Amino acid sequence: MLIYAMPPKSPVLLRRLDELDEVRRYLAQHLGDSGEPWTGALRRLAAAEATVGSTSIEGYGASLEDTVEILAGRHPSSTSEETQRIIAAYAQAMDRVGVLAEDRRFVWSPQTIVELHFLVCHPQREAGPGRLRDGHVVVTRGLGRDPYRPPASEAVPSLVDEMATWLDAGDLSRHPVVRAAMAHLNLVSVHPFRDGNGRVARVVQSLVLAREGLLRPELVSIEPYLGRHTSEYYAVLEEVQGPTFDPARDASAWVEFCIEAHVSEAKDRRRWLEVAHARHDLCGRVAREHRYPDRFVIALDQALLGLPITNADYRGEAGVAGPTATQDLQRLRNDGWLDQEGGGRSIRYVAGKQLRERWSSQP
Repeated sequence: MLIYAMPPKSPVLLRRLDELDEVRRYLAQHLGDSGEPWTGALRRLAAAEATVGSTSIEGYGASLEDTVEILAGRHPSSTSEETQRIIAAYAQAMDRVGVLAEDRRFVWSPQTIVELHFLVCHPQREAGPGRLRDGHVVVTRGLGRDPYRPPASEAVPSLVDEMATWLDAGDLSRHPVVRAAMAHLNLVSVHPFRDGNGRVARVVQSLVLAREGLLRPELVSIEPYLGRHTSEYYAVLEEVQGPTFDPARDASAWVEFCIEAHVSEAKDRRRWLEVAHARHDLCGRVAREHRYPDRFVIALDQALLGLPITNADYRGEAGVAGPTATQDLQRLRNDGWLDQEGGGRSIRYVAGKQLRERWSSQP
């Protein structure tokens, strides 16, 4: 075998995977195919968190609020144009993951990996988007630490072929989280591209998990965890990889790290969902007390979630025409529940003091 092999099963890790599966089933029940319109804002927030986590690891930092704006096709002035392009490209790749996850005829191939690299890196001509690397590369690891030396470029095509073959048919009896972790490790260790290998490895990991069919890609992502624990992420990769590409090394520490990341993120998502239910109940009470149409709950809930609301966002979520959306949002503003920011086409609405105080007074 030319790539890293699966580490042996561990009773401790199997128990952690059982714990993860239980939480994931709960999330799938409440978020998987939920018809509730308010879950749309939660999924947008999850997608933004995953994008921030992955792109920030490689130095493309943007606030969560700006990332939500970028994913909606807008251009916040507080984030550089280069970072906006990188974030938008990553979002395109994750959109592709969502499509491939639902394609019953999907088959892993080397071209899949190359295509995902093109989507992730097409704003960066120097990364050679969609092309395997030529020539030798060295991956720096920081001041005072030994660099990592991936395999020679001549070996890359056969290694990518083996990765694709394994992704399609190898170790299918193992837990998807373990397979996804190994896919991530193998891709980032082979380092088949000039740049963007980390982002592509995380996208591939998300696709392996999304193919499981339990939850949408943004809801199984560990990118937010990796963004918060970047130093630990690099440290465990360094420990497992060693100084040069050596797939005979034990990958157990890497798999353990990924499982803990998944358990942590799943528990965070469960707490996040419990808060979302409480927030939604509050917004429903406000709507009933003031005899607002049920659709007003969407705007109130999104504002309390911390996502600015535009006319376009609200139209899409509530299924109403533009003039109706304007009337609804202005009514909530006039009644003190929302505040308006900006002007013209840049108008957006955020939670007003009255709404924030009502939420903070909840037991």
